[in-house]
Amino acid sequence: MSTHEPSPLDPAVGWVRATLELAVAAVLIEGDLHGYALAQRLSGLGFGTVKGGALYPVLGRMEAEGSVCSLWQAGEGGPGRKVYSITPSGRTWLAVERARWHIFAAAVDRLLDTPGERP
Repeated sequence: MSTHEPSPLDPAVGWVRATLELAVAAVLIEGDLHGYALAQRLSGLGFGTVKGGALYPVLGRMEAEGSVCSLWQAGEGGPGRKVYSITPSGRTWLAVERARWHIFAAAVDRLLDTPGERP
């Protein structure tokens, strides 16, 4: 039996999955992307390998909520693909969540930077 430990940024780790929606919105602010390119961009940013089984449900939920939209784009010499864009309401959501994230991250940093053990 393997004792495989996930890497610190393995998308299966709960906090990476929990922040995937925020990360997807932040990447889509940079420009429209299809799913594979989005996963590659997240990987390049240090999120590890983001598999379709984690990414596409997030994109579907975001689309249902109206924070992203998608269009089919004809493929060049291959099949077409769905390209995702952030919507104006998605941009507003990201601005609010970005501010909330900074407050939360600062609280966690304070907690983790506290020296010593508590009784």
